[in-house]
Amino acid sequence: MNINIDNLVSISEANQNFSKVARLVDEKGTAVILKNNAPRYVLLDYSLLRQASIADDEDVNAAATHILAKHIKAFEELAK
Repeated sequence: MNINIDNLVSISEANQNFSKVARLVDEKGTAVILKNNAPRYVLLDYSLLRQASIADDEDVNAAATHILAKHIKAFEELAK
């Protein structure tokens, strides 16, 4: 994730004016909240989270095939 300096917000500003931070997320997609001048929290648009967390069926199938191949003997024992 790239951090845009325009998306940085202090924790005190986020606490005092959350609606401003929410508008920033609406415009930019994310906001990085600083605590003691260091990035600490990320607020992001929920749709971006959903896009990032949805795996393709191909990815799931590839992972399942890899796990099955790696542990085939254990699966064969369990099948007995």
